[in-house]
Amino acid sequence: MDYRTSEAKDAARAQFRGLWAAITTPFTRDLEIDEAGLRRNMRYLTETLHVDGIFCTGVMGEFWALTKEERKRAVAIVAEEARGRCRVIAHTGHHSALETVELTQHAEAVGADFAILMTPYYPAATEDMIHDWFTFIATRVNIGIWLFDTPFSGCAAISPSMTARLARIENICGAKIARSLDHYLEVKRLAGDQLVLSTPSETDFLAMMRDHGQRVHQSSATPYLLQHASWQPVREYTELGLNGRFEQAAKISAELKPLRDVQHHWIMGRYHRTGIVPIATIKAWSEFLGMTGGPVRTPLLQLGEQERSAMRNDLERIGLLSGARAAAVA
Repeated sequence: MDYRTSEAKDAARAQFRGLWAAITTPFTRDLEIDEAGLRRNMRYLTETLHVDGIFCTGVMGEFWALTKEERKRAVAIVAEEARGRCRVIAHTGHHSALETVELTQHAEAVGADFAILMTPYYPAATEDMIHDWFTFIATRVNIGIWLFDTPFSGCAAISPSMTARLARIENICGAKIARSLDHYLEVKRLAGDQLVLSTPSETDFLAMMRDHGQRVHQSSATPYLLQHASWQPVREYTELGLNGRFEQAAKISAELKPLRDVQHHWIMGRYHRTGIVPIATIKAWSEFLGMTGGPVRTPLLQLGEQERSAMRNDLERIGLLSGARAAAVA
């Protein structure tokens, strides 16, 4: 971090812009962290796709299946590879507040720019309990903290009024809100002067930029699932939108509809149908594009060969994989 704790809110406003990618944690066949694969992925994301930021050890990163030491090691690798190339926000949330403090202090020490905390997912908590939990952590670290309000946590949403209450804490500086638009807009009304806000939906990103002043897609797997080395429409329309050229941006964004339809079927549609986070699907998709994925850890199940083949066929049909192969040869 390159700011004082008292400057976290200003730093967040200055540093959160553009496309931030939520990355998976690649594993080897024997379910160890694939450190070489993680480094290759980071170099691809920063040097080829030119992402503006990385969200690591979060939902996409299977944080619940990592040991504390593995989480620390993954954050250290990401911060090392990102240095001088992009920003890093590390998910450091845990049901233990003391371990959350330890993980957050570690992220700060190894060079992460910000930390993000999912709402505590056990035990069931009132809003006063949630406020106490975030206060306990935020007052014991220096780094800027984002709130991660998502149904993935299994908890009810942090109400807009509670979000505004948390925003008064000195180093709470952002909120990733995976809730309804009405919820987002009420948070913006109550705390938009204190927090950088983002929804994790790429589909809505351009409209959020145009209609509600959102400046950052923070974050999802989309920046590396819907692009490759020689074709980066998400980055292109993002830059156009951030520069107010919304008509041009909309034309480029509209071209992504066939690919978004496939993405919805295999990823978010799958989540809505089953309630299971589709990390295995995301890893397989990224592997088709040349990244390192590997297996998922239990209790998640591996993607079967029949499903992998069907998804590959869908991606071939819309031309994503042929384009990626051509870019790799070039």
